Amino acid sequence: MQTVVVGKNDSGQRLDSFLQKHLQTLPKTLMYKYLRKKCIKVNGKKAEINYRLCENDVITLYIKDEFFESSKPDYDFLKAPDKLDIIYEDENIMLLDKKPGLLVHPDESYHFDSLIARIQHHMYKTGEYDPKEENSFAPSLVNRIDRNTGGIVIAAKNAESLRILNLKMKNRELKKIYLCAVYGRVKTKEALLTAYLEKNEDKNKVFISDNEFPNSKIIKTKYKVLEEKRDMSLLEIELLTGRTHQIRAHMSHIGHPLVGDGKYGKDTNAQNRRLGMKWQALYSYRLTFSFDEDAGILNYLNGKDFKAGNVWFINELGFNLKLK
Repeated sequence: MQTVVVGKNDSGQRLDSFLQKHLQTLPKTLMYKYLRKKCIKVNGKKAEINYRLCENDVITLYIKDEFFESSKPDYDFLKAPDKLDIIYEDENIMLLDKKPGLLVHPDESYHFDSLIARIQHHMYKTGEYDPKEENSFAPSLVNRIDRNTGGIVIAAKNAESLRILNLKMKNRELKKIYLCAVYGRVKTKEALLTAYLEKNEDKNKVFISDNEFPNSKIIKTKYKVLEEKRDMSLLEIELLTGRTHQIRAHMSHIGHPLVGDGKYGKDTNAQNRRLGMKWQALYSYRLTFSFDEDAGILNYLNGKDFKAGNVWFINELGFNLKLK
């Protein structure tokens, strides 16, 4: 028998969700059986699987000792570098400038290096995060960026910040602005584009049409031309909908594929090679906190604006834009 006292970072989540993270070797079916048989209690009473935990709740576990043994005695995140390009940091959040080529989360090509692993390694070294002191929470990312794209990524250092920022992201109270370089000179210098998108999971590619079709979702992309250079244009873009590959696919759809984008601009591969482009010229370079409703412990961020200090393709392609 063991007891677990619910900490601040664990409060607010469902009991079954907490147990799956805290007891990673316990099969889900057996967990539900233990709950039905009152082998898992909260504050000495039978608890429903959907019970929302409160700080200082006491969970009593009358289960086999083998399920308390950690399946991962070594911390994988310590195998990742702790090098980070930090734009802003306080006790609740970090804003990171992720460079192209770095995964934000592990995938099938993962080799112990990802942005989230670097963050956890960094916070472990500074003493802000110790897995032994947490029942289920780990520092987490609020947004994600494709491996081949760069830009600002938000990390939450505690569960309350994560819950608030996830809600603000869902309600579009975090304004993200992108820079991209496209081939050609865009005739209309500022516009709001509307189209319909469908994702093909097998090909990890999206398809766009000007007309609605089955399983499609509407997309809205707002752009402004900032500068033109030879046969290229530098654009500032705001997504009014956030779909997979939206900027890359939408700009290609109107005849202006991103420089360096081989997936949605196949006819430009020769130009990309000539320019030596390893990544698509796309960067999430600006973030503004614009809260419409109360943000609790993060209210102090409301109205604050942050920019990435260096967007690699601006100088490389000969544009003159100054970010600061």
